[in-house]
Amino acid sequence: MPKAADDDAPGGKDKNLVHSLAKGFRVLEAFTAEEPELLQSEVARRAGLDDGTTFRMLNTLVALGYVAKVPGSRRFRLTLKPLELGFNAIARMDMRDLARPVLRSLVGEVNEAASLGVLDGADIVYIERAQAGLVRMGVDIRVGSRIPAIASAIGHAVLAFLPEAELEAVLRASRFDRAGPGVPEGPEALRARLAEVRRDGTALTDWSRVNGLRVLAAPVLDVSQHAIAAVSVAAPAMRLSAEEFALAVRAPLLEKAAELGLALAAAG
Repeated sequence: MPKAADDDAPGGKDKNLVHSLAKGFRVLEAFTAEEPELLQSEVARRAGLDDGTTFRMLNTLVALGYVAKVPGSRRFRLTLKPLELGFNAIARMDMRDLARPVLRSLVGEVNEAASLGVLDGADIVYIERAQAGLVRMGVDIRVGSRIPAIASAIGHAVLAFLPEAELEAVLRASRFDRAGPGVPEGPEALRARLAEVRRDGTALTDWSRVNGLRVLAAPVLDVSQHAIAAVSVAAPAMRLSAEEFALAVRAPLLEKAAELGLALAAAG
């Protein structure tokens, strides 16, 4: 008797999906930055698969070069090959090359990091980042990191300047109950905050009590004055109060965000 499709897989009951492929991605997603090396049993548990399926998936991924066996152990780890899939997509974006010098110019005595993010569904994806040589921030944000748009200054800077239909789609797709501390409790509260962002031109997130960090973000606008991305700067809260931080970095941040918007328009 054939085995039924795995209901836990995305679209598990949809006959139009290749469920073995979905399971393969679940195996890849089992590896994390915190635990980059895993035993087969650990992969199986995280991916929600039986041992036999996990064994075949891992050996297939090893043969394809996406997973490698850790020498001298029974553990597996990801290779750099999965990065190629993401970076091939990012590499097509001229935005990254244009943004790089802009972000570097925003890192200095006050700001320890500057980032460029774009909206992907209901998330912000960081596609470029610059930081000081010694970073003392309490968060780990890298190129490719994702964060709910409703939960971040960079997300608010984008959402505040979206066409209404696009904003409504993001709000419907967002989980306010999982967004974390300091996030508006629902769509209407978020809309009120976004109105303030539109008025000020920047969005501030003060996480001094959570991770000791303050972030200010500004939208990168197209010719229609809609956000296509946002630039943010981050600094430890111990250096300046929220008001002092915003006063110190707001003008250069707006200037560089506008500069990037013009450069993108010129580049087509």
